[in-house]
Amino acid sequence: MKVVQINGGVFGSTGKIMFGISDLAEKNGIEVKCYSPVTSTNKDREPGHAYEKIGSYNCRRIHVLLSRISGYNGCFAYLETKKMINSISSFSPDIIHLHNLHDSYINLPMLFKYIKEHDISVVWTLHDCWAFTGHCTHFTIARCDKWKTGCYNCSQYKLYPKSIFDNSKKMYRLKKKWFTGINNVTLVTPSRWLANLVKQSFLSKYEVKVVNNGINLSLFKPTKSNFRKKYGIEMKKILLGISFGWDDRKGLDVFIELAKRLDDSYKIVLVGTDDSIDAKLPSNIISIHRTQNQKELAGIYTAADLLINPTREDTFPTVNIECIACGTPVLTFRTGGSPEILDETCGMVVDCDDIDKMEIEILNICSNRVYISDNCIKRSIQYDAEKCFSKYIDIYREMAGQH
Repeated sequence: MKVVQINGGVFGSTGKIMFGISDLAEKNGIEVKCYSPVTSTNKDREPGHAYEKIGSYNCRRIHVLLSRISGYNGCFAYLETKKMINSISSFSPDIIHLHNLHDSYINLPMLFKYIKEHDISVVWTLHDCWAFTGHCTHFTIARCDKWKTGCYNCSQYKLYPKSIFDNSKKMYRLKKKWFTGINNVTLVTPSRWLANLVKQSFLSKYEVKVVNNGINLSLFKPTKSNFRKKYGIEMKKILLGISFGWDDRKGLDVFIELAKRLDDSYKIVLVGTDDSIDAKLPSNIISIHRTQNQKELAGIYTAADLLINPTREDTFPTVNIECIACGTPVLTFRTGGSPEILDETCGMVVDCDDIDKMEIEILNICSNRVYISDNCIKRSIQYDAEKCFSKYIDIYREMAGQH
């Protein structure tokens, strides 16, 4: 069996998922080829036997610019897509596995025309809501449900993927035309929450399966470190926040408010910040711009008393999984797929924006030691990457047998 995977990047969570699936598939005798665009983070990475770059860095920038000016996302990159399709044709895959397709690195009508004309089976992992909206990747904060019947007058068109004017009505119609009408499709979502949304969208006729995101449990495990000593917080109750794109969507304002409310026996630590975020933080929050590696990150998770994840929009945040795998409980808002990761043994969920309740739970969890490390670790076992990714191998084999 041969499988092609296409994703918007090689790093970050979706890139790790793509290559994690690829590695496991090859161990199971499946030949895999991965494609992704050239970005600022991977432009110096050499293509391997199972990985090809789409286009060039400068061409990608031009296509993104054209998309922003015109409002047509995924309607450019003609030559790059033709070259990719020629490569795919030479490889002759049984299945094309799609991941993130947004932000104009390929020509969507060309890709889906090729898929339909050649009657190729498709697995599509939806990491967000973009595939069934006229523009946005998430709409929880906007409290919008236009995507159910047809997008228009988008309040988020200036947000990712950015556009200088609202073209959501046209893009909704185009996406519906492109993405429907494929004979053999399995949609995969990381959370039950997203699966439920898909079933209300124009993609509802396709089969939807839930496959949770997984992590490497040999890396994320209880890890000793000098973190507390390094920052002089040996006797503090550490409240950890981790994001690699801090804003109010990720709950930055919640941490600032908690810093005002909690006494000095607590210390808030935020990881993934930058100079612009530092300017917004009060002096009693420790800001860490980046970690050196995953082992260092595991040490920070382990040192903390509680991970707080006040995300307002998230599909299935892996930080929750990484944290409980290191033996530390999680407190999160009831939004997206975030609550699905936890049960009563390893964390607590409060209603979105209920900071009063969140404060109460912080005091209770940290003072009474409600959760023990072993229970958190036990819960994380179901998110072992190989166990999760093996479900994709089953999907591949099932689809190949059907078609």
